[in-house]
Amino acid sequence: MIKQTVALVGNPNSGKTTLFNQLTGSKQHVGNWPGVTIEKKVGVFTYEEHEITLVDLPGIYSMSPYSMEEVVSRDYIMDEHPDLIINIVDGTNLERNLYLSMQLKELGLPMVIAVNMMDELIQKDIELNIEQLSRELNTPVVPISARNGQGMDELIHSLIHNTNSSTFTYDVQTEEILKRIISLIQEKKHDGTHEKFYAFKLLENDELIKKEFDFTPEQYKALEDIQKDFCVIKNQRDIDMAVADTRYAEIERIVSMSLCKPCVSEMKSASDRIDSLLTHKYLGIPMFFVILFGIFTITFGWLGSTLQGFVELGIETFSAWLSVSLVGLGASGWSINLVETVIGGVGSVLSFMPQIMLLFLFLSILEDSGYMSRAAFLMDRMLRKIGLNGKAFIPMLMGFGCTVPAVMATRVLENEKDRKMTMLLTPFMSCGARLPIYALFAGIFFPNNANVAIFGMYVLGIVVAIICGLLLRKTIFKGDGSTFILELPPYRFPSFKNTMMHMWEKAKGFLIKAGTIIFSMTVLLWFLTSFSFSLQMVDNPELSILGGIGQTIAWIFKPLGFGNWQSVISLMSGFIAKESVVSSMAVVYNAATSAQLDLILAQVFTHASALAFMTFTLLYSPCMAAVATIKSESKSWVFTLESILFQTGVAYIMAFIVYQIAKLVF
Repeated sequence: MIKQTVALVGNPNSGKTTLFNQLTGSKQHVGNWPGVTIEKKVGVFTYEEHEITLVDLPGIYSMSPYSMEEVVSRDYIMDEHPDLIINIVDGTNLERNLYLSMQLKELGLPMVIAVNMMDELIQKDIELNIEQLSRELNTPVVPISARNGQGMDELIHSLIHNTNSSTFTYDVQTEEILKRIISLIQEKKHDGTHEKFYAFKLLENDELIKKEFDFTPEQYKALEDIQKDFCVIKNQRDIDMAVADTRYAEIERIVSMSLCKPCVSEMKSASDRIDSLLTHKYLGIPMFFVILFGIFTITFGWLGSTLQGFVELGIETFSAWLSVSLVGLGASGWSINLVETVIGGVGSVLSFMPQIMLLFLFLSILEDSGYMSRAAFLMDRMLRKIGLNGKAFIPMLMGFGCTVPAVMATRVLENEKDRKMTMLLTPFMSCGARLPIYALFAGIFFPNNANVAIFGMYVLGIVVAIICGLLLRKTIFKGDGSTFILELPPYRFPSFKNTMMHMWEKAKGFLIKAGTIIFSMTVLLWFLTSFSFSLQMVDNPELSILGGIGQTIAWIFKPLGFGNWQSVISLMSGFIAKESVVSSMAVVYNAATSAQLDLILAQVFTHASALAFMTFTLLYSPCMAAVATIKSESKSWVFTLESILFQTGVAYIMAFIVYQIAKLVF
């Protein structure tokens, strides 16, 4: 068996992750917006006598890195020396994508170019001469449609049997300039690898590469003379423009020889017509919130409530049957109580499974359709007020799913201050794990307007993030914001397979938590509410271990309207996993079914305190996994602890304000 490592490289949103999933059978998150891949992913597949390790790298526009994710891609290609490269390009944006292809050719590594979106080219009556493109680039070119799985066998076969490691040949004058720089490189006793690539990077004054060679003053002077000569040849004052102009001149020539587009129509494209409404200067943001409100209305309206009712009925039926069976078997009272507590705790969370799946379904459709990039574009103006830009909204949008990948996605930001500030604000975006808490309280206290109450939590998170951002930018994170460049991909019909896969992956993660963390927490809480510090079993939970702990610190939350020990303990369990707040309440209130828990909470909480509790759970410190991710990304325990205190402090203040206002209303 021949083992080979293949790097999958391409522009953001070119279809890399979709191709990766097709080839490896992996189930990485696929989305129609930049920033989906935030670290390299590895998968393995076999073909004939070859075992291929495929590495999916973050999307990059060029080999000149600016953000952390671009550094990951460049460092891997340059330092890890993959055996082969698959360069995937978007056939509908061939000119832009080939800029990276030209740089990859300069490396002299064996490579195959996969032209993706061929199905869209056919729909647009665009003819691409694959053979001509391959001749011009002196590289094997394979047409594919990663979304539909077309061209996969041809791509793998070409990768193994037809790769080409030759570099690209530019015009005579450019080649002479590059030879002069290669002579300087050889004076440093370089190992001879990637000489043409290094020559181009030195020509365009790449600081990282210049530091790597550590030229003498005389060699730097020679390099400056070469750059001046090149600018004269290309009739440009700026060396960066001269280099870019050289590459784009070749790209334009190649595309003109290979691509035949139909006559351009005066009519706008479908994407342009949709964008005229959804990205309108004044209507865009209201439309964004209308779309979100529509999603919440369906999710928590008749459809979501009906599906939840079926699940609750199933759980209650199973619980009753199991209790009767245990009594018939002569089981002890404490064991029956434990089983009922576990079913009640885990079941109280699982009952919200239909609504969680519906929400993730709609969010997946928004991502795959290309709308998420528009949302980031719309939010750019608002975020710029706090010194961030629309690119920071990408991690925040991901935060609606899970805070962990959202914090990791801050790597798309080039500025370190922007990254840390976004890490502080992203947990205010309500993750899916908080959804059962909102659904529980909204269903009890606002049964006729549950969708409005839950939608309000999500909007409140955005508003609080903006307000806190304004304060942080004027105090801790002073400075100018970075520029914002983001590709708006064309609208596409979401792939049914990818959409279902994305929804199931999120649902599976929720089920795994229910079967592990929430189950374990429920058993632990049962023990701590059933035994005293002397390890004597007690009938009154207030005399239990948890009761003692909760009563000691419950006074802190009295100004928020929920100063009882049961609520405090539930919030503490939420630090492990936010889903466990609901299951913890079922345990500490000894509720065997969801209906019993609803009745108990309706007596313990008021409308005002319920809103305050929902607000606190929205904003206080994220779960332990998210905190660990913040530590990993920031590389600072001090910053991590500051983020916990900051988010929990904001949660306390906002919950207090909401409680005081709500008391006047209800």
